[in-house]
Amino acid sequence: MESLAGIALSSFMVALSGAVMPGPVLTVTISESLRRGFLAGPLIILGHGLLEIALLAVFVLGFADVIGHPRVVGVLSLTGGAFLLWLSYGMFKDIKNLEIDLTIPRGMSRNPVLAGILTSIANPYWTVWWVTIGLGYVAISLKFGVLGVLLFFIGHISADLGWYSMVSVLVSRGKGRISGTIYRAVIGVCASVMVVFALYFGALGLRHLTA
Repeated sequence: MESLAGIALSSFMVALSGAVMPGPVLTVTISESLRRGFLAGPLIILGHGLLEIALLAVFVLGFADVIGHPRVVGVLSLTGGAFLLWLSYGMFKDIKNLEIDLTIPRGMSRNPVLAGILTSIANPYWTVWWVTIGLGYVAISLKFGVLGVLLFFIGHISADLGWYSMVSVLVSRGKGRISGTIYRAVIGVCASVMVVFALYFGALGLRHLTA
């Protein structure tokens, strides 16, 4: 993450690792894809992304001077690294039992953009992610200015958009399940990648705190 390309690529990989795990956004994506077709996923992520843009604006406009301080960057990096390590541990621990079922849950139709916003807000994982990993990424990206933050967001939202668009396509075409073997392999790769980034975040945090 010592370059703009590194920020974009690493934020994509870390975001993908979170996106592939089952959660409220996945549930509503499956529910809406049968009713609205393959556009449901992109529309839900549009709502999700609008919320995150607003959060990023608050971080950058309100706290740029604070979170750009080397010691703050150090603390945020260590915290984000610890959270990534905890998440990867949970993924490895549960990997044998993980399945992704794309059958359609019952539920009322809703505005997919609004659903993307509301399911994100209602997900405690999303909040914790942003006040640890997300805030740490913003602190690191800010050394490249607005462009750094922009590339972080593009990498991050691209992972969400790619994954949930694929889910929408599969559901809308009547595919009821992604192979359990393939899904667990994806989770295993993502968990391994998260360990690497967790260690990197930790090392970066220590470097800032001891400089």
